[in-house]
Amino acid sequence: MGAATTTKRRRPRAVPWVLLGIWVAVMALAGPFAGKLGDVQKDRAVDYLPASADSTQVAEVQEQLPGGETTELVLVYHRDGGLSAADRRTAADQVAAVARQVELVATPTGVASKDGTTLMYPVASTAPGTDEEKRDAFVNDVRDIAKESDSGGAGDGLSVKVGGSGALATDAGEVYQSLDGPLLYTTVAVVAILLILIYRSPFLWLVPLVVAGIADFLSMGVAYGLNQAFGTSVTGQSSGIMTILVFGAGTDYALLIVSRYREELRRVERPYDAMAVALRSCGPAVLASSGTVAAGLFCLLAADLNSSRGMGPLGAVGVLCALVAMLTLLPALLVLLGRRVFWPIVPAFGSEPKKRRSLFASMGSSAGRRPVVVLAIGAALLAVLSLGALNLPGNLKQEDSFTSKPDSIAAMETLAAAYPERGTQPISVIVPSGEADALLDRARSVAGVDSAERGRSSERWTELSVVAKAPPQTAAETATIEALRDALDDRGAYVGGPSAEQIDLKDTNARDRMVVVPIVLAAVLLVLVALLRSLVAPLLLLLAVVAVWGASLGIGGLVFGPLFGFEGTDPGLGLLSFVFLVALGVDYGIFLMHRMREECLEGADTGTAALTALRTTGGVIASAGLVLAATFAVLTNMPLVQLVELGFVIAVGVLLDTFLVRTYLVTSASLALGRKVWWPGPLSRAPRPPAAPEPREPELARLP
Repeated sequence: MGAATTTKRRRPRAVPWVLLGIWVAVMALAGPFAGKLGDVQKDRAVDYLPASADSTQVAEVQEQLPGGETTELVLVYHRDGGLSAADRRTAADQVAAVARQVELVATPTGVASKDGTTLMYPVASTAPGTDEEKRDAFVNDVRDIAKESDSGGAGDGLSVKVGGSGALATDAGEVYQSLDGPLLYTTVAVVAILLILIYRSPFLWLVPLVVAGIADFLSMGVAYGLNQAFGTSVTGQSSGIMTILVFGAGTDYALLIVSRYREELRRVERPYDAMAVALRSCGPAVLASSGTVAAGLFCLLAADLNSSRGMGPLGAVGVLCALVAMLTLLPALLVLLGRRVFWPIVPAFGSEPKKRRSLFASMGSSAGRRPVVVLAIGAALLAVLSLGALNLPGNLKQEDSFTSKPDSIAAMETLAAAYPERGTQPISVIVPSGEADALLDRARSVAGVDSAERGRSSERWTELSVVAKAPPQTAAETATIEALRDALDDRGAYVGGPSAEQIDLKDTNARDRMVVVPIVLAAVLLVLVALLRSLVAPLLLLLAVVAVWGASLGIGGLVFGPLFGFEGTDPGLGLLSFVFLVALGVDYGIFLMHRMREECLEGADTGTAALTALRTTGGVIASAGLVLAATFAVLTNMPLVQLVELGFVIAVGVLLDTFLVRTYLVTSASLALGRKVWWPGPLSRAPRPPAAPEPREPELARLP
């Protein structure tokens, strides 16, 4: 009997070591795959598009034509005072050197600007094929040749730049490839600083940070496995967002677990037992919140855009890996380290926490005095902020997508200034070979077309190179591309190229918003109804996060152009920010409303339950919101406009949700609605008064 009792007592102590061993094995298995995620990452504009898009069809056919996909460049020679005869000879010699080094599609012909300051040579090659490394090597070789005469505006004044879609793709690829390191290091640094401030311990902050890093490593391995098994799209944007979610959401879960664990250590003697109680208490809320986020992200599978559809599974993988790590590895490490990990403020068994004035209790009281007034003012504020969305700049052009100015962008700006009256970027048109001549004539007759020439040809397809009269990615060029599609669509032709890709991105994003947004709302609503056993409370939370999304976009509209100087808005900003803010915002609503429901189940009225929930969870929610907002704010330091915009909108939305919506609006709405917030559940009905005891007849004294 004694031996059996000893075995039972020792068994719990072995559980953390077993979990630690399992994680060591998991990391060993995931290691070989995690390092390969960057190898399958694709960041061409056409890789973001659906297979049905015209631009995608053009890219696929180009790969089948002799030589493979075409890489198009433009060598731009410019001198402010006008090009000299020597400059023109230099340009011709350099273009000849390029032709000797790489097989070109056609002999380049120089086109001089009307003012004589600029000379451009369109250069197209099929030698690099579809291999991005070979494409980059070709672009860099051409740039090396161009640098021999480029004085950058100094010296003799001749400037030589390399632009075109190939150069833009190379520059964009270099930016995306460079994101992983800075994004990870900056995220880790931000989370570390916040955890040190929150925990005020020299050791405790390391534990959730290390666990989050391990979860991130695991998510990379799982993401690579999904790509290999199901062909899931992986882009620099989606992999970066996955890392942000692992550290942001994972740290949020850690804050909840550690906070409850610290509380239980004062009531329970053994750390193992204290952790078991903590996980039983906060585990359901953590599971529900992570499930809501994952469900919202999985709804992106309904998107037609490859990048959005791929971001759904990758984001969900990040959240779920963070969840598993925080529910298993984090508790195991904390139990093994014992109470001393909290030094210098060690929660001793039987001790009482220091009483402090609760900021959130004061905020709840202020909302409780006039809940309807507070609710009206907060709703009006969000509505006014939402109006700023009307000031969002138009669609982001390819050359405006960098926060800095790489060589390709400088070249395109020079072309736009020197050739305002004509296009400088060819439109690729793929037509059936049997009708190539007839469709070439039809293309030349389309309004807005400056010229059209035959390109490569195979037995089935022929490529036409069309130049519009209007500059690239202007309203006039867009009209020309749409006119080409209307004129050639009935003959099985496809119109693609960089400008057409941007049009397809815009159209696909518009379609995805109409499809994905209702699905996300429905999925999140179902999860909330199942968790809260109510219909009014879930609708209240959804309405709140939608209002936050609108206000966040409005703030973006007020700063993107006037403050940041951005020339456009990423077409995918609305959809992606909606999915993240709804899923993540509801996350905090679950923490608050779940605690409210617990208090109501224990007999508290709705008003008291709302104030108690805010007082007890407000600090943790505020800390979690700060961490999550800070991790997404890391994106604002990245060199791509679309990442800066997405990070800014989500960070602002999380802060609004944490300090305005959860603190004031949800609390005041709950106070104003009373028990109706739980309708139609049993908590919405007033409790019946206890039945009065039935009068009983007095018992007669028994006779002996």
